[in-house]
Amino acid sequence: MKSFRFYNLITGWAVFAVAAVVYLLTIESTSSFWDCGEFIATAYKMEVGHPPGAPFFMLIGRFFTLFAGGNEMAVGYTMNVLSGLASAFTILFLFWTITHLVRKYYGASEKHSLYQLIAILGSGVLGALTYTFSDTFWFSAVEAEVYALSSLFTAFVFWAMLKWENVADEPYANKWIILIALLMGISIGVHLLNLLAIPALVFIYYFRKYTVSYKGLLASLLVSLALLAIVLFVIIPGIPYFATRFELMFVNGFKLPFFSGVTFYMVLLFGLIIFGIYYTKKKASVLWNTILISLFVVVLGYSSYAVIVIRSVANTPLDESNPETIFSLLSYLNREQYGDRPLVHGAYFNARPESVNKGKPSYYRGEDGYVEVDKDREYVYDKKFEGFFPRLWSTQAKHTDEYIYWGRLDETKLYNIRTDANGKPLIDRRGKVQVDRSSPKDKPSFGENMRFFYDYQIKHMYLRYFMWNYAGRQNDIQGNGEPNKGNWISGIKFLDTARLGPQDNLPDSIVNNRANNKYYMLPLI
Repeated sequence: MKSFRFYNLITGWAVFAVAAVVYLLTIESTSSFWDCGEFIATAYKMEVGHPPGAPFFMLIGRFFTLFAGGNEMAVGYTMNVLSGLASAFTILFLFWTITHLVRKYYGASEKHSLYQLIAILGSGVLGALTYTFSDTFWFSAVEAEVYALSSLFTAFVFWAMLKWENVADEPYANKWIILIALLMGISIGVHLLNLLAIPALVFIYYFRKYTVSYKGLLASLLVSLALLAIVLFVIIPGIPYFATRFELMFVNGFKLPFFSGVTFYMVLLFGLIIFGIYYTKKKASVLWNTILISLFVVVLGYSSYAVIVIRSVANTPLDESNPETIFSLLSYLNREQYGDRPLVHGAYFNARPESVNKGKPSYYRGEDGYVEVDKDREYVYDKKFEGFFPRLWSTQAKHTDEYIYWGRLDETKLYNIRTDANGKPLIDRRGKVQVDRSSPKDKPSFGENMRFFYDYQIKHMYLRYFMWNYAGRQNDIQGNGEPNKGNWISGIKFLDTARLGPQDNLPDSIVNNRANNKYYMLPLI
């Protein structure tokens, strides 16, 4: 019998072929009706899309649009092919990841019995093909969006970490860790989803190198969160932030040309890292040498954002946020045009500003230097209307209505009641007491806040989508929580009846809806 590696490679590429054929036969011929058209345009003409941009995706997309042969009607199709192939390669790496993990049960021998071989490869085929045909992944695989390529990076780095695990005690094993760092740096120029693999990678490292204990697990979790925070809140915003300080000092202070400070800063940054790599190698410090090389390749991958500045300076027709200076690039990367939202502590939706704090300074390019302006002024609210973990925070009227619906809020407790000349409450045509939404009385309770968090954000907007993929789907009507619109179903009668009511004798509009699928939770298993 041939080695396990032979059968693993052959079966993996067979699964890849199945996924690739399915996706290429079902891809969009042009563009889906959302961000896809923008991504196609920015890739084809190398333009600047919405923040925070996707420069590496744009470069790869530009390569694929070359296969349109100058036929602009085929540009969208070739961009969609990129997503189809990226998704198929994701399935390939997923297959190899599953077989690696299942094989641990039988040992690392290259020779396995026929039963073991069927169990290992069958697990990989079943898991990979289940994901191939899952609702969400299939949709992203057939349109010009960043999620397909981002999924490929995620699958690739996790597989690469398992390759490191195989050779962790051998010389030069850390080359796999450096490769992962490079891939993560590059993936920043596609989508930040890939960074969520960091905790999993840290745990693989811990399980491979240390004896497992509760303290070790907790330490690994804290280290993984620290690494994630360093990348998200130090490297990504920190590098351009310090570049703005140097640019301001060189241009406004030393009266040197524009971009002189950025140039000096980048030379200094890379010079310091390279010196650190040389020094740690000379001192035979393997750990710090690996850390600095990893940092170097992360920054190298992240440098794809130079494309955004270069193309913005060229003033392309589509030039969103105009990030042609390091200051506007920092704003672009921080997604400042979308505003801020309270994640841990802040004001509820019915709070009204009491005052406004002066915004942080920013700069735009003048004739002889950078001119300071105020922006991002911060509203100050009554502390009475602030709270911990506010999920009910948006002041938009349409969001307020959804908060009241999903949180089952009593408006008369939140706002002052409108009255007539005699002081009697006004009643609308539906018999409800009218309230003055411009006159808040009290904030929602923490229980109501958490009710919205669970019923809407978790149950309706996450678990429903998740179960579409692995349990079944009622129809393709978005719905707003109704029992007959867009829910997940399983085909298991007592489960569906308990949640949604009887599912027998339903109208043809539901039964014959092409999105009506019942998987009986088999993919979930």
